[in-house]
Amino acid sequence: MGGPSAFPGINPESAARRASSFGDQAEAYARERPDYPDAAVLWALEPVAAHGAPRVLDLGAGTGKLTEVLLRHVADVVAVEPDPAMLRQLRGRLRGVEALPGSAERIPLPDSSVDAVLVGQAMHWFDLDRAAPEMARVLAPGGVLAGLWNLDDDQVPWVNGMKQVSSSAVSRTQWRPDALALGEPWFGAVEQAWFPHSQRRTIESMVATISTHSHVLTLPEGDRAELLGRVADYLRSTPETSGGEFELPITTVVVRTPRA
Repeated sequence: MGGPSAFPGINPESAARRASSFGDQAEAYARERPDYPDAAVLWALEPVAAHGAPRVLDLGAGTGKLTEVLLRHVADVVAVEPDPAMLRQLRGRLRGVEALPGSAERIPLPDSSVDAVLVGQAMHWFDLDRAAPEMARVLAPGGVLAGLWNLDDDQVPWVNGMKQVSSSAVSRTQWRPDALALGEPWFGAVEQAWFPHSQRRTIESMVATISTHSHVLTLPEGDRAELLGRVADYLRSTPETSGGEFELPITTVVVRTPRA
């Protein structure tokens, strides 16, 4: 799979390679990637809050970062993930959760079987020409689709500096949530909201987090080591990050749209 329309500066082959790059680093992904703020998840679910006990699909669930937050608010959650290594991590971390192999383009659920489809950090990888009708198919009438993305807050000067240092020729610098072609005929008007978030990091864990980013995972080994070395040097030389633990400021972007 791969959503080339969401990556105006990246060819489809590169996007597909990056989309499938996470499995080898599934354990690190589970350990290092941030979760999602409760306020963002509740806003995503707001259109179905009156449904009483909604059933929610976490699609492209990865290692269960979003699933874990959903379980704080919803009793009935099903997770679907195409990568076997990521799925093993999810099942190991969240025992008892219904977790199925599958993709956004082929969702292993019946028609109208969920009230909400939530997608954490993954919708930009979907082939939306195929995934949009599939997501609409499994949604019940009145259901909602929402995508969530954790983005480092590069309005903060030191974070912007880190972003520049950690970039590569294949970084998705031009990607943005509103580049996703959601809407008619499967979905209605798209709303967007932003939520403050943060993650406690050290130099070592920040470098480890960046090492799980797709543009880094797909670099040749020597280039990857050189990039991560630059990041470590930058963090050691920056006052906000050189003294031990520090707070990484994050903006969580959420887009939601009702099933048409």
